[in-house]
Amino acid sequence: MLASTDVLTWWGHMAHGLRSATPWSIKCISECCKAWALIVLHSGHYSKIFKRLMGTTCSLKWREAHEKERHWIVNPGHPIVDGLNEYIEIPAHEMYGEFFDVPAPDETVFIAWYPGG
Repeated sequence: MLASTDVLTWWGHMAHGLRSATPWSIKCISECCKAWALIVLHSGHYSKIFKRLMGTTCSLKWREAHEKERHWIVNPGHPIVDGLNEYIEIPAHEMYGEFFDVPAPDETVFIAWYPGG
């Protein structure tokens, strides 16, 4: 299955520190990410592999807002958004904001918007 993979999706929420990442698992995922696109969802920004790949703390601002979250597509020519409408809306979600301690992106595909800022 992995041989036919172009994009790896990583989702995480809690307990990132409960399992230790072995040197082998870090190297394996790091090498695989050279060949794949990686999309890290929700609180996966705090996973060991994402922090390792980014080389930063990956800290960010957030709050329990339970308000809608809208992701505007700002790069409609990007293949990951092919066939999508101009935005994706999540009815009730926590709010993520800046500063997000990651390197500057190669491309920006989405910009998030929240009613409360």
